[in-house]
Amino acid sequence: MRVDSFAYELPEELIAQRPAAEREQARLLHLLKGSAESRHLHLRVADFPELLPTGALVVVNDTRVVPARLLGHKRSGGRVEIFLVRRIGTDQLVPVGAGDGTQGDRWEALGRSNKPLRPGAVVEVLARGAGETEPPAMVIHVLGRTESGLLDVALSTPAGKSVEDAIRACGHVPLPPYIRRGDDDNDAHRYQTVYARADGAVAAPTAGLHITEGLLERLRARGCEVAAVTLHVGLGTFQPVEVDDLDSHPMHAERCLVPPSTVEAIARARQRGAPVVAVGTTTARALESAADRARPGHVAPFEGDTRLLIQPGYAWTVVDALLTNFHLPRSTLLAMVCALGGTERVLGAYRDAVADRYRFFSYGDAMLLWRSA
Repeated sequence: MRVDSFAYELPEELIAQRPAAEREQARLLHLLKGSAESRHLHLRVADFPELLPTGALVVVNDTRVVPARLLGHKRSGGRVEIFLVRRIGTDQLVPVGAGDGTQGDRWEALGRSNKPLRPGAVVEVLARGAGETEPPAMVIHVLGRTESGLLDVALSTPAGKSVEDAIRACGHVPLPPYIRRGDDDNDAHRYQTVYARADGAVAAPTAGLHITEGLLERLRARGCEVAAVTLHVGLGTFQPVEVDDLDSHPMHAERCLVPPSTVEAIARARQRGAPVVAVGTTTARALESAADRARPGHVAPFEGDTRLLIQPGYAWTVVDALLTNFHLPRSTLLAMVCALGGTERVLGAYRDAVADRYRFFSYGDAMLLWRSA
């Protein structure tokens, strides 16, 4: 399908630069089902539990955002920014330089400096707020390039310190490029879901940023069940579509896990005739990647990379409804939303959201929509 089919006009001032004062108070556009036209209600995320039928299964993505932006200096001089993209293995030990500690993790990363980062470069990173005379909390060795063309780096720490702790001490929140400011202390809390558990994402599953513990309790009080998948959101979520036809777009891979407990929760929902409601496009992508084609509506346990591209014409088998933020024009995420709710209906709702001054993208408002067919 042509990517121009998912274009719309968005004034730059509607791109949210900060989150709503309270998670649940973000606006919610409810795109009603059962109509060929774009009929919708203007509500708040706080209304979400009351919009679901009793017994619905709500599935969330419990990935945790890594503070992936590391600011440091080369030992040879010059400032450097390293942006961690993907860990190459877990707790993999690598050779590190003398005096730099003995524990290391290998990562794929992006790098920015005044001169190209070459193999052998060593970058020292201080903990946030540390003085320049203090010793580095982390040392990064540039080893070369991976097959994907990204930097291959080894992160090491002083003896007795874990790499995970050092990343948390040194790293900055990886805000998306359309948020045109530096991160602050509030972002460390608000650019993370309240149920985040598994480290690995370099971008937040943003629909989940609206969910609170109180809202989850209200869902359960209505008889709704809550289950989780894990999909580590990668930089590819911001990858622009540079082809005219989405069929030619090289879809990025993301690591995901659909555990047996969620497989069983979906089976229970099907048994009681309840819908499966995905919180976020990442959750929807994980569930559809795990779809059990022999049992429509069900999933099988799944762990691995997914490159699933969902666009209009896709035959949904698992997801019945989707809570999602508003997405970039001409993007694969907007194509997925249109595949679920119908292109004309969704784009009509987007045009109305623009006219009604909704806030867009990661820190913006939300939409609830149902499978159109």
